[in-house]
Amino acid sequence: MNQALAFGYEGVARLARALSAIAPESDRKLVATFASRRDVMSRFAAFARDRSRPLLWMHAPSVGEGLQARPVLELARQRRPAMQLAYTWFSPSARSFAHALDVDFRDVLPFDATSDMRAALEALSPTALVFSKLDVWPTLAREASRRGTRLGLVSATLAPSSSRRSGLARALLRDAYARLDCVGAVSTEDADRLIALGVPSRRVSVTGDARYDQVWARAEQIDRTSPLLSPLLNGRPTLVAGSTWPSDEVALLSAWTRIAAHRPTVRLIIAPHEPTSDHLIPIERWADGAGLHAARLDSAGAADADVVIVDRVGVLGDLYVLADIAFVGGAFHAAGLHSVLEPAAFGAPVLFGPRYHGARDARLLIDADAAHATDGVDSLHRAIARWLDAPAECEAAGHEARAVVHQGLGAAERSYALVAELLG
Repeated sequence: MNQALAFGYEGVARLARALSAIAPESDRKLVATFASRRDVMSRFAAFARDRSRPLLWMHAPSVGEGLQARPVLELARQRRPAMQLAYTWFSPSARSFAHALDVDFRDVLPFDATSDMRAALEALSPTALVFSKLDVWPTLAREASRRGTRLGLVSATLAPSSSRRSGLARALLRDAYARLDCVGAVSTEDADRLIALGVPSRRVSVTGDARYDQVWARAEQIDRTSPLLSPLLNGRPTLVAGSTWPSDEVALLSAWTRIAAHRPTVRLIIAPHEPTSDHLIPIERWADGAGLHAARLDSAGAADADVVIVDRVGVLGDLYVLADIAFVGGAFHAAGLHSVLEPAAFGAPVLFGPRYHGARDARLLIDADAAHATDGVDSLHRAIARWLDAPAECEAAGHEARAVVHQGLGAAERSYALVAELLG
């Protein structure tokens, strides 16, 4: 990284660190991103590091990347029980996910300022530092490499349209990717793009996406008698909409108004990506206006509701077991499509909006006739109606969706093998 760019990057990291000291607690994601890092360095310093034991540090920015990291951490725990495990994340939405992991240390990653990264590395003293999917922090990678910490990247994927391929991003990140000792790419196309980004070609292999193993295991182990699921198992034809944004809901709720008007037994379970009051209340108002009985997930009326509104995080992956059809949000939004693998693992065919082209999993499902992309209210209404009114066709599409996930199994073992090489 050139000196001017490095100076500017360091300045931004320090400014972000300063803002974290004054940011109030909030359920707004941007503010929470800063507030969650207040006193983070003291928490790192308080970690009881046993320096006679190796330590694997895995970093995953959010829940999706965490699903890729989790199988690797589980294998590490099983096969090297004496090793300490550390896990960090960036997005506030990943906090509850992280607290369900069997690790020795977990916390939000500090902002990427030199002094903080040096302090974090001193506190954890990792034998290996492994990033999940794509986010490799330049200062952290540089300081870890200088300490002799081995660096890896697993379930690595880089979309053709990724902003990381732009001139400025490449200048900022190229040194960080060049420092990686091994990379497990999801596909050969991803491997080629990562090499172009700066990863030495001899250090890249194709290992697949460990999320496939993660979502398959979750689907296989689901407990339908749990307090979460058992009240909702009532046989009603159900669409589960996950990780929706308001822009998704503009199309989805309008389409569902038409669906419910002619099919009184159907049910919608909707889990907004950010279940804040500002997001939940408009859905409740829509349901009331459409003449549908809505209830929040943990309320007494949820079992009989026409619309169940999920008002907490961490449960969507289980709720997909209730889906005859799934809708996954993000593809009517600039954020892009969220993960389609969870509903596919449960055998639910999947619907989403038009902005899916950077999502490899979505393309695989479409090619298998297990998913449809829609571009607005009319096409979404037709797609939902088609599967609701043809249960055999819907079931066949769901079977193909599950087969796509099954074909991707084994990536966790291959990813762990790379991590084991880093650990020595």
